[in-house]
Amino acid sequence: MPNNKTPRIPSEYTPISMWGYFGYQILFSIPVIGWIFIIVFALTAPNQNLKNFARSQFCVMILWLFLVVIMATSGLFVSMMQNLM
Repeated sequence: MPNNKTPRIPSEYTPISMWGYFGYQILFSIPVIGWIFIIVFALTAPNQNLKNFARSQFCVMILWLFLVVIMATSGLFVSMMQNLM
């Protein structure tokens, strides 16, 4: 007789819902507070999925920072800001 019990997922690997990802994305997009939450969740989140999501957002934040530094040093950032004003 086959065992019909589904295996239990440990709490640290419980999937995050779609609304959970949506909410965390909004939280992480808040300028200073969100960045602090990204770092805290990337280092100490009890859920592995949340930890990996925060780490991916941290990588995106670093890439944007790198892009802004490159634009600022090449003068592109200044010319773009002048066009906006």
